Amino acid sequence: MVKVLDGKKLAREIELRLKDEIILGINKAGRPPGLAVIRVGNDPASGVYVSNKAKACGRVGLRSVEFHFDDSITSEEVIKKVQELNLDNTIDGILVQLPLPGSINETEILKHIIPAKDADGLHTFNLGSLIKGEPGPRSCTPAGIMALLASNEIKLKGKKALVIGRSILVGKPMALMLQGANATVTVAHSHTRNLEELTRSAEILVVAAGKPRMIRPEHLSDDTVVIDVGIHRIPRESPGVNGSLYKLCGDVCYEDVLSKASAITPVPGGVGPMTVAMLLVNTVSRWQEHCGLSFTLQDLLP
Repeated sequence: MVKVLDGKKLAREIELRLKDEIILGINKAGRPPGLAVIRVGNDPASGVYVSNKAKACGRVGLRSVEFHFDDSITSEEVIKKVQELNLDNTIDGILVQLPLPGSINETEILKHIIPAKDADGLHTFNLGSLIKGEPGPRSCTPAGIMALLASNEIKLKGKKALVIGRSILVGKPMALMLQGANATVTVAHSHTRNLEELTRSAEILVVAAGKPRMIRPEHLSDDTVVIDVGIHRIPRESPGVNGSLYKLCGDVCYEDVLSKASAITPVPGGVGPMTVAMLLVNTVSRWQEHCGLSFTLQDLLP
């Protein structure tokens, strides 16, 4: 019987652990952990993500401050705010909500976050630390996937893993983390030929392609572990219970592949909550470091 990998449940457990860590350390630290979120423009999805992150911060006792700028702001002005936050001793993590408007130089913005405050694990220095197997903030989505696999005792050593997608947010760091766990990793992308041949040979399949419902039963062999990173809003054939004309789905045809999968993440409720949880882990671990506290979260960071 297929095992549903419940990211929402594990994220709640991690939040409770982080809440306890903050309670234990706050007297010595003299302050709670601080996360600064920079948002540019009014992308609706970004607004939902930032709101969810702020709520998660509140649940664990982490101070969250948001700087929301109109999309007329320049890259130089955003960099100035980043530099101010770098010097703010009450801020342990800085998150620039992506995507940014086309007028903003995303690479330059991320480059100016000091590595120790890089809550998203996307700074070049931190990606280099991941390559070398050295400690540091980790990219939140792949780190959350690794935690979800570990909590469900899914073994990776020697397994054939396929990552579909090669973005700096998910695909590339995901491949590195799987390699670090001694899986044999292949990365597929938009120019890959004979994709079905690769997917059918995979024992672990991570799909971050950004295409709704692209993975179907014919792509899988029996007993594949399927991790669906995608989330899309698509029209319903008929209105939902609350009259909604849209529903959420992933990059995988969830219901159709259940008979082939040994374990699978649902959408929503799988990878998404774990991404937010690992953002909190990155921030609290930097708080422990900055305030001279014991580092107790090593097991959550690959």
